[in-house]
Amino acid sequence: MAQVTYNGLTFEPYIKREKIQARIEELGKQITADCKGKRPLFLVVLNGAFPFASELFLNVDTDAEICFIRLQSYEGTSSTGSVKKLMGLTHSIKDRTVIVVEDIVDTGTTIDGLLNNLRKEEPRDIKVATLLFKPESLRCDVKPDYVGFAIPPKFIIGFGLDLDGLARNLKDIYVLKEQAD
Repeated sequence: MAQVTYNGLTFEPYIKREKIQARIEELGKQITADCKGKRPLFLVVLNGAFPFASELFLNVDTDAEICFIRLQSYEGTSSTGSVKKLMGLTHSIKDRTVIVVEDIVDTGTTIDGLLNNLRKEEPRDIKVATLLFKPESLRCDVKPDYVGFAIPPKFIIGFGLDLDGLARNLKDIYVLKEQAD
């Protein structure tokens, strides 16, 4: 894995694809055990969570459904501090087990706002699965149920995570070079 550059910023390798895949397989087994007989609805937050959700969904061995919503709270390399809802929920979640799939839980603002909105729809249960979790950056009382990797508060790209729409298709996860140490 070599360094990559986007918008004049250099990123170094951080988490290899093989390690990501192995962790997703473990999460899939955990969700399978937790959701046996429940037919969960995977609610995927686009665009960043798409690669993670695709792999996770394929590693869950129980009847399940999947749908997508789109939210935005980032511009460039920092959070805007507010959630902008772009595309809404199209399935009824009343009395359903819902697994919200996120690419990253950073400050928690996005997922906290989403969970508050979803609770109004009266689901039976809501769980959060995130590929990456930055516990040191958390500003809301949110604790994901399924975490791929807990990481320090560094800016990362790849495997769905972007910099102004770029780098989502990188197979590995990269960290901003100045933050790599």
